[in-house]
Amino acid sequence: MNDVFMHAATTLENDFVKKWKSEGKCVVGYTCSYVPDEILHSAGILPYRIRGYGAGDTAIGDTYFGPFICSLPRCMLQLAGEGKFAFLDGAIITPGCDSMRRLDECWRKAGKDIPGSMPKFHFHYGVPHKYADYTVKWFFDETHRFISEMEKHFSVKVDDGKLRYSIKLYNESRKLLEEFEKLRSADEPPFSGSEALAVIIAGGAMPREEYNRCLKEFIDNARKSKGIADRVRVMLVGSANDDVELVRLIEGSNALVVADNLCFGTRLYEDMVEESGDPVFNLAKRYLAHNECPRRYGDYRRRLEILRQKTARAKVDGIILQNIRFCDLHGAENGLFERDLEKEGIPCMRIEREYGPLVEKGRLKMRVDAFIERIRQKRREIA
Repeated sequence: MNDVFMHAATTLENDFVKKWKSEGKCVVGYTCSYVPDEILHSAGILPYRIRGYGAGDTAIGDTYFGPFICSLPRCMLQLAGEGKFAFLDGAIITPGCDSMRRLDECWRKAGKDIPGSMPKFHFHYGVPHKYADYTVKWFFDETHRFISEMEKHFSVKVDDGKLRYSIKLYNESRKLLEEFEKLRSADEPPFSGSEALAVIIAGGAMPREEYNRCLKEFIDNARKSKGIADRVRVMLVGSANDDVELVRLIEGSNALVVADNLCFGTRLYEDMVEESGDPVFNLAKRYLAHNECPRRYGDYRRRLEILRQKTARAKVDGIILQNIRFCDLHGAENGLFERDLEKEGIPCMRIEREYGPLVEKGRLKMRVDAFIERIRQKRREIA
């Protein structure tokens, strides 16, 4: 069953997407976890998390962005310019950060220059930087604007009944992923961190009913599997990472990623959407409230406490705080995390890296190996 998730996580137009398209149905991509999948699902559209995975270079991305910006949106634009997102019927861009906000502008310009590089439906979905009653109301209104534009373009109708069904279905996923997370952070986890990442990423590239069915089977098989023991237990924190190979590099033969606080990770599924009341309001409230992203103003102490809780729950030996180069949000916050967590005796390592084809694997492996050895040495001294 892991092969199913690994395929979906390491192939842009995977077999599930191809089958969906062959049936004449639409696929709409989105760049950020603030977008409610349930709305697209309720309209009979496949929600698809846009990634930069598989970009061989960034020549097109550099042309529109310039080189001194996060390499994730550059890789996304590279793939769009190469026609790798031709299967998308729409794209939703959110201002998760300034680099991602610029993806909206740059993709629109590239769409004029490179025929077929931009889907016909292209929507900028605004997201507030604070959580309060008035920002939930604003996001509620923005969500209605998105629904209206989607209904008009795709000739579909989103009603409360369909939305409630989709909310219930996605809440079922979240409950399954809670069970998955317990297995992942067990004393002897039955699967690696790279396998765990593939399971999570696949959720943004598969029909939800099929995903839930496969996830149930994966969990059932994992409960019967032999656990992985005698590894240094690591938590991965920071910028978006959808690269299974990067986690494999971090784990090597001595470490195991047993927890994370990533955009492509537990942030996606840590809490439920209320199932009673106005479904659009409930979606706006949950998607604005749940996200632990550093783009949220005045919320650092809460995010630090979440890391403390995850560290204790998963019995983490050390934390790798990674950020993509030029990511000011995670780069700055990782420095604060390192300062505060090291004071509490939790070993931390900060890594600044590139995304996709620019990753310097040799340098990363050397630094990670040194960090793992630091933790193992600490263990020997205690023993």
